[in-house]
Amino acid sequence: MKDFEERALDSAPHKPICWFRYVDDTFVIWIQGPDNLKGFLNHLNSINPCIQFTMETESEGHLPFLALISGRPDGSLGHTVYRKPTHTNLYLNAKSHHHPSSKQAALSILVHRARALCDQESLRAELEFLKDIFRRNGYNDRQIHRALNRHPNSNQHDDPRETVAFLPFVGTIFNRISRVLSRHLIIRSVGLPPKKISNVLRPGITWD
Repeated sequence: MKDFEERALDSAPHKPICWFRYVDDTFVIWIQGPDNLKGFLNHLNSINPCIQFTMETESEGHLPFLALISGRPDGSLGHTVYRKPTHTNLYLNAKSHHHPSSKQAALSILVHRARALCDQESLRAELEFLKDIFRRNGYNDRQIHRALNRHPNSNQHDDPRETVAFLPFVGTIFNRISRVLSRHLIIRSVGLPPKKISNVLRPGITWD
């Protein structure tokens, strides 16, 4: 792709004032009008038939690109978390049969994403939005507070000498076994999520 970009930009009659790519997504700032922009897209797609671009332009001052990019009056760019219109805000429910650490991790990941993608102006609103979403998914204030205040680099289990046992998470049975392993053998237990139906049924079988 680096070679493609160099050839495409060097030979383009009209060029963007900036071109940033992450894997197969490209962010471009264009100031030479919509007609020249279409011409630039056609130019890109004419170089290699196996590499074809599609284009999405700014709408109402916003453009999704990994995050949601928005233009500011001073010419700078703001950024916050982007969610597709079809997103349901349904996550791992607090009452689901998963180990508590898995549920807590589901919250912490979303908080970490907010802090990584949001600028200072939008971070507060995103965290408040996440609090509401967590409550709708059944989490209490203690769990939410823990997710919001967890240090992203903290790790209570970083002893290289520690032994870990990966066990199926089956409610109180898992807890009993974990206590025995921890007390007598100094082994930390990690709960594995339950199997999905797709893991049980063989492929190629239809059920009426």
